[in-house]
Amino acid sequence: MMEYTFEMMWEDLNNGYQIYYTYVRNRYLLFKTASNCYTQKLLSDNPKNPQPKMTMLTLKRVKEMFPHMEDIEYRIGISEEEI
Repeated sequence: MMEYTFEMMWEDLNNGYQIYYTYVRNRYLLFKTASNCYTQKLLSDNPKNPQPKMTMLTLKRVKEMFPHMEDIEYRIGISEEEI
């Protein structure tokens, strides 16, 4: 199986894919909002580890987080209820 690289993820984001991943025991959705601007949406609810529901990230921050992302999945398009 081929290793999923940051470059592959970046290309998927540019092509409109949603990236689902686990980061520090929380599940997130990541999608491109604008040039060098990405939205990270918290999907899990862990009261012992509260996190912001939505966060705006730069490509630099996404690249810093990538090595620590787990269980990465990608899907195309964004539905109204996921935003």
